[in-house]
Amino acid sequence: MDDAARISEAQRYFQEGYRHQMRGELEAAVAAYRKSIELYPTAEAHTFLGWAYSFQGNIDEAIRQCHIAIEIDPEFGNPYNDIGAYLIEKREYDEAIPWLNKAMKAKRYEPRHYPHINLSRVWVKKGKYPDAIGELRKALALDPDNAGARRELHRLIGMMN
Repeated sequence: MDDAARISEAQRYFQEGYRHQMRGELEAAVAAYRKSIELYPTAEAHTFLGWAYSFQGNIDEAIRQCHIAIEIDPEFGNPYNDIGAYLIEKREYDEAIPWLNKAMKAKRYEPRHYPHINLSRVWVKKGKYPDAIGELRKALALDPDNAGARRELHRLIGMMN
């Protein structure tokens, strides 16, 4: 199989993995992502494999997959944010902060509001409500229609009054 065919087949398996994951079929998603990586490893496939592992409760393997993704493409922002989110799940709040900041600075990252929302979660856990409010405002500047961020912002502002 030539490179173009391998890349095309890897992309097909990646998309299959995503479809399985969206249906909650985690074992099938993991298998498809792994097949995609065997054919042509990408930062996206490793990141999404990590995401599937996180849904299975395997946070350490999810983090490991994100580190591999970063090695492949340090400009891809998703794995930085995901590591931060996984560390929040592990209640390792201080450790999450630098990863979320790296996600904010990544050149190739579309849902730019996510690391701000996640950093606001850290600040809430640490009792730094003004900082949390500031991050939610940044998130809403990037994604004004984010109802969850707007609700949390109003909740925190209400707590401060």
